[in-house]
Amino acid sequence: MSGFDLLPLLYLIPILLISLTIHEVAHGFIAYRLGDPTAKSMGRLSFNPLRHLDSYGLLMFLITYLAFHAPFFWAKPVPISPYYFRNRQRGMALVGAAGPASNFLIAVIFAVILRFAGVPLLNSSSSTLHVLNEIIFWFVYLNIVLGVFNLIPIPPLDGSRVLGGFLPRRAYEFWASIDRYGFFIIIILFFALRGGAGNYLFRVVQAVWHLIFAGSPYINYLD
Repeated sequence: MSGFDLLPLLYLIPILLISLTIHEVAHGFIAYRLGDPTAKSMGRLSFNPLRHLDSYGLLMFLITYLAFHAPFFWAKPVPISPYYFRNRQRGMALVGAAGPASNFLIAVIFAVILRFAGVPLLNSSSSTLHVLNEIIFWFVYLNIVLGVFNLIPIPPLDGSRVLGGFLPRRAYEFWASIDRYGFFIIIILFFALRGGAGNYLFRVVQAVWHLIFAGSPYINYLD
């Protein structure tokens, strides 16, 4: 992508908002099922994207999209009170896993649509249908990226919660305390992924893409 392209920006923002809204609702729902009413009482089990919109996350999206052509965005984290859980570590691991799991589920749903509708849409002479095909593609791709990225086992990402579920208690307390530096860690991660580390992330994304599209004409779409 080169230069400023308004059309992708217009549909990337809604795709990210929808995907991250479902991601955050998944966290809150699992926490609620485990006994934590915090997210529900604060109205965060809502599918209204405005309830999950983070102004700094949106600003970061615009900056990274325009400066690097690599959109980087986050939603407002759902409040979780792990002290409601019978087992704090296990509860936080399940809550953490719920977000990426929701993104992979979205990716699979839109991948099924792409399998059956993608080729007819591409073969159509309608530019509108071509845009629709691209939107479906981005729903799959961005949700795979969100799922894989959030499973990186580094605080404050969801993967750190999953990893924390397997740590000894004392190590877990230290691990959880690193969350206070989350914003700075995320910024460092972004620039690390802009460098060589991004290649490793993309290879994992490719592997998940190949798994989802096994036996489909789209299997090598990212190669």
